[in-house]
Amino acid sequence: MNSVIVFEVFQEEDGGFVAECLTENIFTQGDSWEALRANVNEAVKGYYFDTSSFPHVKLHLVREEMLVIQ
Repeated sequence: MNSVIVFEVFQEEDGGFVAECLTENIFTQGDSWEALRANVNEAVKGYYFDTSSFPHVKLHLVREEMLVIQ
């Protein structure tokens, strides 16, 4: 098991967030940042249900911005 796992987080147009782990098959979402953090916590615990310890989690917020060059 990795000691740290990284989730790429994107903000949806409706304001919610989606998170996908880069190294494990874990995906979740939340309507707010607080909800996302709680859902990531629950998803990681569920994924590693058969172990006695859990990895640390890093949330990497990816910001996409479109620039129009004139």
